[in-house]
Amino acid sequence: MAELRFDGRVAVITGAGRGLGRVYALLLAKRGAKVVVNDIGAGLSGEGLDTGPADEVVRAIKAAGGEAVACAESVATPKGGKAIIESALDHYRRVDIVIHNAGNVRRGAMDEITQEDFDAVLDVHLHGGFHVVRPAFPLMKKAGYGRIVLASSVVGLYGNNCAPNYTVSKMGLIGLSNIVALEGAPEGIKSNCILPGALTRMADGAKNIDPSSFPPTMQPEMVAPVVAYLAHESCKITGELLSSIGGRVSRAYIAETPGVYRDTWTVEDVAANLDGIRDTSHPLIFPVVTGFKDHMAYSLAMGKPPAEKR
Repeated sequence: MAELRFDGRVAVITGAGRGLGRVYALLLAKRGAKVVVNDIGAGLSGEGLDTGPADEVVRAIKAAGGEAVACAESVATPKGGKAIIESALDHYRRVDIVIHNAGNVRRGAMDEITQEDFDAVLDVHLHGGFHVVRPAFPLMKKAGYGRIVLASSVVGLYGNNCAPNYTVSKMGLIGLSNIVALEGAPEGIKSNCILPGALTRMADGAKNIDPSSFPPTMQPEMVAPVVAYLAHESCKITGELLSSIGGRVSRAYIAETPGVYRDTWTVEDVAANLDGIRDTSHPLIFPVVTGFKDHMAYSLAMGKPPAEKR
């Protein structure tokens, strides 16, 4: 296969000063993309400001012969998100790719976490995703092309101790990606989520994670090729979730059981039919772009007389 390159493309990458975002920026730039390296250089909790990390990534890209510009605006506000996208327009006159990777961590159990800490994480992860996608989306529609990659997490799917804010944010980003995939389909825009697993500073102090127990494949460089594919013009999928952790790349998806149909239901009927309702032996997987209609059609068809089902 010929090398998949990004010549002529402009990529906006949030949280690109360190960790996963840094590696994403370096890889796309190496393959020809012009990159807006967005990072406010904050501490892990989201506090502070340091333009150093973003500037260093830009220097590394330029030293390797690539093109990049730093942007220290915050994704946590609509104004900041708009400014990040405008930075791409000001320097490169277009936006082809948005990779939302920016994140922060404020841990706390469900009965301990403060409203401030809950909101602070949603502001960067979930609201931040909307703040950069919202101004980029109409530009992509006008161009008839776009690639959106949002950093969700297996924590969004399964949860983790002391992370209610992070869990909610990451599940919310899946919903955001779905709506962008749905509305973007007729416009040449594809949106997917990456569920990355790598040892970065965000793993420090996390429950159920012992960094010393992981293999060398738990490095950001193992995730970057998956993100680059999702950001490439040849990407064949939209509205999907790809997980990359420790060298394993997989698809995560939401499925339904066929379910049980009755003309009437009582509370006791639900209890009596619970096994059938929950039977996962024949799962249904509806694609995002048509999923709502497919779900409705399948569900309502179960109540039709046999003659009408044919």
